[in-house]
Amino acid sequence: MAKQGLVEVAKAVSGVKVELKYATQDNFMKRDVYGCLQHGYLQKEVVEMLRKAQQSLEANNPGYHLLIYDAARPLSIQWILWNTLTQYPPNIRKNYVADPREHSIHNYGSAIDLTVSDEKGKALDMGTTFDFFGELAYPSKEQELLANNKLSKKAYENRLILRNAMKAAGFMPIEYEWWHFNAFSRAEAKRRYQVVQ
Repeated sequence: MAKQGLVEVAKAVSGVKVELKYATQDNFMKRDVYGCLQHGYLQKEVVEMLRKAQQSLEANNPGYHLLIYDAARPLSIQWILWNTLTQYPPNIRKNYVADPREHSIHNYGSAIDLTVSDEKGKALDMGTTFDFFGELAYPSKEQELLANNKLSKKAYENRLILRNAMKAAGFMPIEYEWWHFNAFSRAEAKRRYQVVQ
């Protein structure tokens, strides 16, 4: 990835932790699909945004850290993710995994999946696990989920801690995943960068 001009996040941003879920079996596929890819990489501009997000998080919540679950993702891996979710028709599947024919913003090194960890390194309760496929993970449904006691107030507040830090740095949340943030739109990422192979 460094050969494609991407920057290793943990070396570039003080305070950020990295635990790539697709380099472990702790993901929806229950297998390591990253193999030798053990470090999170992003475009240089996105790393600068992430630095601002970490600074914002620390300023408002001393001792807290951004914990990265996924960053730049090779297109070949995008196909593996897409082809694993065959239980969903393509029109539903694309809510959870971008169609590789259209590319994910991860494929441009311009999207990030992450959470917040506390002073002890423990991930905060966000109401679901990473890669949870369902409405409980949808930021767009949080008010309804709160009203129906499906999402706890604490989990909602923790999501706001993450979202506020990321938005303060210019990242954009998405409708279906509390953990996913884009630095740019797909069109802008495509205009700026090459697909990560």
